[in-house]
Amino acid sequence: MPGFFDPEKAFDQTCTENLRKNASNAALKILAFYVMVIICNLFHHLLRPWSQPRITSDLVIGLTVGNIGPIKNWIVSIPEALDSIVHFGMICYMFVLGLEMDPYVLFKWPNRAAKVAYAGMLSTFILASTITPFFQFFKVTSIMRVLSLSTALSGTASPVLTRVITSQKIGKSDIGQLVIAAGMHSDFVSTLLISVGYIAFQDVSESNGAHIKRAIIQSIALFVQSVLTALVSPFFLNWVNNENPEGKPLKGSHLVLSVAFMVLVCSCSTLSGYSPILSAFMAGIFMPREGRVSKWALGKINYFLTSIFYPIFFFWMGYEADFKMFEPGHLMTWARLVILLLIVTAGKVAGIIISGAILGFNWPESVMIGLLLTVKGHFHIFLALVAKQTGKILPSASIGMILVIFFTVVHAPSVVANIIKRARKRSPTHRMALQWLDPSSELKMLLCLQGPQDVSSIINFMEISRGTADPGMVVYVTDMIELTDQIAATLVHGEMDSITVTDKAVTEMRDQITSAVQSFVEDNGDGITLRRMLALSPFSVMPRDICNLAEDLLISLIILPFHKCQRADGTFDAGHPGFRFVNRKMLRHAPCSVGILVDRGFGLTEKISGSYVSLNIAVIFIGGKDDREALAYAGRVAWHAGVKLTVIRFLVQTDEDISSRRASNYRYNAAEQEQEMKLDDEFFANFYEKHVAGGPVAYSEKHLANSAETFSTLKSLEGQYSLIIVGRGGRVNSVLTVGMNDLEQCPELGPIGDVLSGSDFSISTSILIIQQPNLRGELEGLDEDFSIM
Repeated sequence: MPGFFDPEKAFDQTCTENLRKNASNAALKILAFYVMVIICNLFHHLLRPWSQPRITSDLVIGLTVGNIGPIKNWIVSIPEALDSIVHFGMICYMFVLGLEMDPYVLFKWPNRAAKVAYAGMLSTFILASTITPFFQFFKVTSIMRVLSLSTALSGTASPVLTRVITSQKIGKSDIGQLVIAAGMHSDFVSTLLISVGYIAFQDVSESNGAHIKRAIIQSIALFVQSVLTALVSPFFLNWVNNENPEGKPLKGSHLVLSVAFMVLVCSCSTLSGYSPILSAFMAGIFMPREGRVSKWALGKINYFLTSIFYPIFFFWMGYEADFKMFEPGHLMTWARLVILLLIVTAGKVAGIIISGAILGFNWPESVMIGLLLTVKGHFHIFLALVAKQTGKILPSASIGMILVIFFTVVHAPSVVANIIKRARKRSPTHRMALQWLDPSSELKMLLCLQGPQDVSSIINFMEISRGTADPGMVVYVTDMIELTDQIAATLVHGEMDSITVTDKAVTEMRDQITSAVQSFVEDNGDGITLRRMLALSPFSVMPRDICNLAEDLLISLIILPFHKCQRADGTFDAGHPGFRFVNRKMLRHAPCSVGILVDRGFGLTEKISGSYVSLNIAVIFIGGKDDREALAYAGRVAWHAGVKLTVIRFLVQTDEDISSRRASNYRYNAAEQEQEMKLDDEFFANFYEKHVAGGPVAYSEKHLANSAETFSTLKSLEGQYSLIIVGRGGRVNSVLTVGMNDLEQCPELGPIGDVLSGSDFSISTSILIIQQPNLRGELEGLDEDFSIM
């Protein structure tokens, strides 16, 4: 019957149908992978305010998604493929973990971190091996299984712990460095014990003779692999590194050879039946960590793990950790969960409290170190699930272990936060700013000079800043001199690391400055204590030297001269780029308030009288921490009898039309703005009550709608004052200055200071721009390298 049945056509239809199904399944699996990645990233973003590491969100999403009925039924069709991907990914994970370990620490005398790690491991191991046999974790309990579980519980996931410590910015502190090093020791030793113990413990149906023979063969294979890796890999990788110097791309043939060599050394012991995952770890610890090839392998494998493997891994984890097998109705299930959590927590804490007492730690720090070293990670999750797959451990116990791993990770950020809190209490930051200065304390100022041309302005600045004779102020007049080769050749090193400058030009300049300022203090320096300082260094390190000087002397205000000098015609020259660099760096890193003085005749002002008004000064207040600091300094100027101080407050118009237009054109954080406005109102009210109400300070208000009106109002002040004091910025989205910084010529002066010091403003009005130090940040004023141990 020709035409009734065509075998070729039927075959084509079958192939097309199978191809369609395979393509559909592949597309569905790829889509599922991307959905998993998106969900994990979204949930991690939601947990970011609590500083949770990524493994926390991945655990929650993996357990949730993997236990959804339709998804679990769909995974049933691909369990072998999923297992293969996970095992391959764990081989890569363990290879990188081994590559980051230093095997030679075992042959060194234990340092402090090693002692802490070993103490926590030993106490946890003893506690686990003593208690776990009574809670039926295994289908068939044996000594080797108990020892394996105890070893796993005594370890620490160093990659997870390191990520938590560094993300919380305490990695440079003494306790952060100790915890990271102790975690590395604990992770290395526990994983090494598991790797070696794998040879002795395998549940296979074989006679004792066959078991011993297999153990001997695997031991020899592992030994040969380790020796081969330790001896050959340095020579091979060094040859590849030498053939591919830095700055040039790695040759493709050398990359292929390197990857082939890594696969070879990782596979040697697997030929004897040894675990490929543990073999990769053993190979990694004996490979050199330095060099382009090792760094390339670390970078590529870590990228593969974070972007591809981890979502699949936690998807697989959720599928394997079937909550239907958890048996929540059984009391023993919850007993096992609680006892595991107690073992990993109490064991670590107890051991480290004992070791901490011997090493001289404070017990609260010992407790927090112990809690951080309880952190478990990906390898521990894998061990728990593989033990369930092989039937060595009860499913409910395996799932309980995963829940315990979650609890060991989720508490870590709060422990780190408590460490930071205790560090702040024990190492309080001196809040060096005028706003926080105790009225009964003397003011300490650091007045910097670029040369003799700044002497007259510095003298006048001391005069208006003197305040009252009691408590007075200490002025450190500091010469900023660039250390050149010529000056360096004249330095004379004395005792106690003292250095004397013998360069004739420098000594003459310093003598001239010293003579002028000492003469002023002797004649008019009631309440002023003068000190002479020197900042002699290259411009690249001068800001750091001045900052260190300010910290040591507990300075509240640093005054820096503007990097440009005014010419005879009133315009500025191009300025000195080195001093501009110093000013910018000081604004960013200074531990106290910083002021930049733009001298436009302030130094030429005749001697300021102490009995009658001879100088008009204004302070502009818009709002924000810098404006509050400027107002705090103006409070000292207000005490001077020869100064007429005027406070000009710029306020935003409350007209509904203007408000609606402002709200539609400018975004701001309402809560933050409300808080800043509250601080502004409180501070200004105190200043008004003290200096304006019934006092000598004049006050005026300017109600403005936008930055254009701000600009025109600033222009109207031209020629009215000899000095105008402003804050550099620090305002919370003020509509009165928005857009003004678009045309800034000198951003370091801020929008208001840049306008007032511009070429089209008065050539006889000097400007003082003040910035308050920023103490807010990750550690809120606490240095990252703090010490509390």
